[in-house]
Amino acid sequence: MPGITAASGCSAYSGIPLTHRDFAQGVRLVTGHLKTGGELDWANLAVEKQTLVFYMGLNQAPAIREKLIAHGMAEDMPAAIVENGTAVTQKVVSGTLGQLDILAQQMASPALIIVGRVVGLRDKLNWFSNH
Repeated sequence: MPGITAASGCSAYSGIPLTHRDFAQGVRLVTGHLKTGGELDWANLAVEKQTLVFYMGLNQAPAIREKLIAHGMAEDMPAAIVENGTAVTQKVVSGTLGQLDILAQQMASPALIIVGRVVGLRDKLNWFSNH
């Protein structure tokens, strides 16, 4: 959707709010593809009550899973991957952080990874058909 950041569009079309007073007080938009030798501040990312949206992270899903869990995020933290967000070909898979690498095998780029308790609201708030 022109003029709308992918995180906003993909989350809205997936029935996943980026923030929710009971589940996420903030949202972090994060690159999922660093240059060789680069490292994210995983300790600050692996905290409760926030939503993480990883851009260009599909091929890095196993590392994202591993690093977040190693820094204290629960394996049962809800997670989703949105492929072709906002398009008629949009596809969404959801599960847990512990399943992120398996979920990623079902998807193709372009895709966003969303991690946080707000993903659990998808079944209730999803209004756009999941193809």
